[in-house]
Amino acid sequence: MSEKKIPTKVFIIEIDSKNTEKTLRSGQARLSEAISLTKAIDLDVVGSEIVPLRNIHPATYIGKGAAERLHLRLCELGAELVLMNCALSPIQQRNLEKVWQVKVIDRTALILEIFGERAQTKEGVLQVELAHLTYQRSRLVRSWTHLERQRGGAGFLGGPGETQIEMDRRIIDDKLVRIKKELEHVKQTRGLQRKSRKKVPFPIVSLVGYTNAGKSTLFNRLTKANVFAENLLFATLDPTMRQIELPSGKKVILSDTVGFVSDLPTELIAAFRATLEEVLEADLILHVRDCSHSDSEAQKQDVENVLKDLGLNDKIAKGLPEVLNKIDLLTPQERTALTRISSYKELVWPVCAKTGEGIEDLLLFIDKALSENQRTYVIHLPFHDGKTLAWLYEKGAVISCQEGDKDIELYVSLSDKDYAVLKKIDKYK
Repeated sequence: MSEKKIPTKVFIIEIDSKNTEKTLRSGQARLSEAISLTKAIDLDVVGSEIVPLRNIHPATYIGKGAAERLHLRLCELGAELVLMNCALSPIQQRNLEKVWQVKVIDRTALILEIFGERAQTKEGVLQVELAHLTYQRSRLVRSWTHLERQRGGAGFLGGPGETQIEMDRRIIDDKLVRIKKELEHVKQTRGLQRKSRKKVPFPIVSLVGYTNAGKSTLFNRLTKANVFAENLLFATLDPTMRQIELPSGKKVILSDTVGFVSDLPTELIAAFRATLEEVLEADLILHVRDCSHSDSEAQKQDVENVLKDLGLNDKIAKGLPEVLNKIDLLTPQERTALTRISSYKELVWPVCAKTGEGIEDLLLFIDKALSENQRTYVIHLPFHDGKTLAWLYEKGAVISCQEGDKDIELYVSLSDKDYAVLKKIDKYK
């Protein structure tokens, strides 16, 4: 029987800086999220502190006096790791490690570790490794054993000395080239899959949202699938797609994507761009929000910022349909207020993915939203073309169907996308 691993003791430091850009979150809220992030991997939080800061110090970020004071507390608690819930430069990280005599990581490194643990598919593993190497290339410090285990023991972060650093950098660069080639192959495969879907073009509905908003639970409810869904940050990392049938009988593809988070590392956004292209291709994007969370508005802002980075400014400006999940966690007064808001505010759908409350109304909305861009066309089909006739019934809304002397005349409501596919067939041009 293998011996159970003792969790690493971590101390978390949140920065309350007067010079940073104002956000909707308080320092306590940011600290609470950082504590939740550490629970996603094998870490034991033994203490935390919000450190006020007027100016960021180039050498140690928080200043010499604060660093020395915290050193005493770290020793008392027996901390083995410090998480600075901010972005540290390599110099700041190394200097703090010298002062505290423990391993120091920043928010970016922690999120990369969580992603590394959650990735299951080959593509997900490659994307995380690409992001990890890009981040570590500028640091080139000896890995902490816990993190090294998560990376699969890459063994490329060596000791001091210019020669060693140059060697490490060459090894990293070689790995980056290899991974980028492999990801390009995966991207081409994903592109071919998208092309094949367009030949039988089911509309794509994509779920986006802050991590732990309940996207996977909603996905399971809508598709009757069994995707991993837990009360954990980044429970889902690899994209999942399933076909569902709407109340009208129309079939669509539902896509569950990776959850977003505030200050999502740029390395991860770049690495996961191929995966997130599924969002760009979607006919309808649903923003799933945890309406019971105290920082729901701040989370909405963070998700929209990432989507803007992906080039979806126009859709954000028009307003994304919002699925306000976890209404079962609201007080009666909060539920009454939410019902009142959703009654007059368009594109807001209160649901409980866990119990199924509000799901029928959501499906009706999806059905209607995907039908809004449809136009009515007059189509003449040969009697023997049963295949196209079945396709029209599946893809569009057949208003009337009448048999003539030479063919069948149909009045069909079709989306521009489906009509474009129909026109590619020579006899319907």
